[in-house]
Amino acid sequence: QVRLVESGGGLVQAGDSLRLSCAASGRTFSNYALGWFRQAPGKEREFVATINWDLNSTNYADSVKGRFTVSRDNAKNTVWVYLQMNSLKVEDTAVYYCAAGTYSDHAGGYKYWGQGTQVTVPS
Repeated sequence: QVRLVESGGGLVQAGDSLRLSCAASGRTFSNYALGWFRQAPGKEREFVATINWDLNSTNYADSVKGRFTVSRDNAKNTVWVYLQMNSLKVEDTAVYYCAAGTYSDHAGGYKYWGQGTQVTVPS
């Protein structure tokens, strides 16, 4: 059974840091790119960051460059992908989703999705 389970979301103040985690199991996810997307209320889902299967390539949305860092751990049975978020802003408020698929900044490139974790940065 394929499972992508996010954790680590919460309510934080502007300027704080938060680390999201996603556990991917049920496939050989070490062969997949793993990405993070987010969706704010009333807005479309948008790309945040992605890391390729070989850990050698990463890509970030302009809005998070220099503040967010994506990393992964290709363990044997469960692959983990992390999103370290620093200097959080009000506009980072969204539900954050991890996804597995091809190395892309488009949601259509990803086949498997988690249920999401809420990140709230109040104004």
